[in-house]
Amino acid sequence: MTFFEENPPVKSRDMLIGALLRVPAESIHRRIIRDLNAAGFKELSLPHMALFRFPGPDGVRPGVLAERAGMSKQAMNRLLGSLEDLGYLARSDAPDEGRARIVHLTKRGHAAYATALEVLREIEREWRAELGSRDFAQLKELLLRVWESPLVR
Repeated sequence: MTFFEENPPVKSRDMLIGALLRVPAESIHRRIIRDLNAAGFKELSLPHMALFRFPGPDGVRPGVLAERAGMSKQAMNRLLGSLEDLGYLARSDAPDEGRARIVHLTKRGHAAYATALEVLREIEREWRAELGSRDFAQLKELLLRVWESPLVR
């Protein structure tokens, strides 16, 4: 017996909240990377979304970025190093914090981040057109309630 015979596909109505949130988020990340690549930021790939998602890395310590992304500090530093080599960011000493480092977007990094925000605005327009203004507004309101609740802390 194969995995799929033992585990038939889940019906849409039976999907759990994790998948219902994850699948659209992953789709959005793929779209952002695709559109960034088309806009001339060809070196960016899906792993870079760990840094280019809200609220962005500018002025933040690498350890905080690692925590936000759910990755080790070592993995985050490798990701930061690759983006530094590609010219998207720079790291500098944090003022008054000893050996701490701070991440800063370069001009190219700011341009990529601004492009990603515009892609997100376009995605919102598309979702609003698909769902209708009222349902889209309700979706955002419900997600904001979850965002602000202790459920995600």
